[in-house]
Amino acid sequence: MTDVLTHALAMRIVEEDVSFRTRMLETAAGLDDVIALGRGDPDFHTPPHIVEAAKRALDQNQHHYTHPAGLPQLREAIADTLRRDHGLAYNRDEIIVTAGVQESIMLLMLGLVNPSDEVLITSPRFTTYDMAVSMCGGVPVPVPTYEEDDFALMPAAIEARITPRTKALVLVTPNNPTGAVTPPAVIREIAELVKRHNIVLISDEIYAKLIYPGSEHLSAATLPGMKERTITLNGFSKAYAMTGWRVGYLAGPEEFVRMLVEPRHTLSINTNTPAQFAALAALTGPQDAVQAMLEEYSERRSYLMGALSDLGMSYGHPGGAFYIYTNVSSTGLPSPRFCEELLRQGRVMIFPGSMFGDDSDKYVRISYLQPLARIKEAVGRMSEFIGRVG
Repeated sequence: MTDVLTHALAMRIVEEDVSFRTRMLETAAGLDDVIALGRGDPDFHTPPHIVEAAKRALDQNQHHYTHPAGLPQLREAIADTLRRDHGLAYNRDEIIVTAGVQESIMLLMLGLVNPSDEVLITSPRFTTYDMAVSMCGGVPVPVPTYEEDDFALMPAAIEARITPRTKALVLVTPNNPTGAVTPPAVIREIAELVKRHNIVLISDEIYAKLIYPGSEHLSAATLPGMKERTITLNGFSKAYAMTGWRVGYLAGPEEFVRMLVEPRHTLSINTNTPAQFAALAALTGPQDAVQAMLEEYSERRSYLMGALSDLGMSYGHPGGAFYIYTNVSSTGLPSPRFCEELLRQGRVMIFPGSMFGDDSDKYVRISYLQPLARIKEAVGRMSEFIGRVG
């Protein structure tokens, strides 16, 4: 029987990397004691004072609609935090609270992209950007980064891909999947480049609180002449272990942001109200849990970097986030095959670079979002697996 609805799908709906991810998850479901080092979901619990704030909101009947842009007091707290932590000068009317940064991305593309507009995206990359651009009729244009540069974004690579149709550049720093932090000097070069070519900068800073010694984060909108052409994205999922709460935000010039309020209302009316109260508590309450998580990530990262080197695997320096983008070509296996066989034989699940727009078949993303003892167990399993295939 003909699948009427499948044939009725609009051309903007395409299958991309779904089959491989699904196959991996289905394989893992049939195995015992799989160590998952693939997802970007922190293994820590959301700090208790944040959870309590959401419970309190429910008990106090604070679960109705808010302004589409978010609770005024939350937007004030976001503005205060951006000013204190990153030197960004936004007020509450320049901020929209969204259902995670995912919704910010879609809202931005709806607001910016016309058919045939090109959007440059740091690559390897979080491919949600590709889907959002394509669904709006635009053209995603990857800007490659390379291991020999520690996956840092090079201004010359950006400029080589600018055309008369270029509308925006997406800069994600620290980056997913590579963990690369774009150095401040390079951010300044990129700022001059986007001003010279009159393009918009989307600065995704969701991992900005997860920076390790030796690296430094610079928010592009703090630079001269940049606030008026930059949209800053951030949220609560990564630093506060709040992935499922779905609270993110975008910040930009007030005239631009106000034009996005009604489209944002159309998408989901407002971000979950109790979750907004939880986010408010995250910003205004104690930050010791964030620091404790960062210290634990740092210990895991140091161990994993040394262990991967001992296994003969190279990687770009991960200055932030909680990923190591690892070159597995020394095993003789293309990265998708490496991941599948490691899962079947070693019961360790990681994801290939092909899921992040990388067609080299050399790299895998390893996330260190398991307790250190489990990471050490995973490395032992990887070592045994590599010994068998090497």
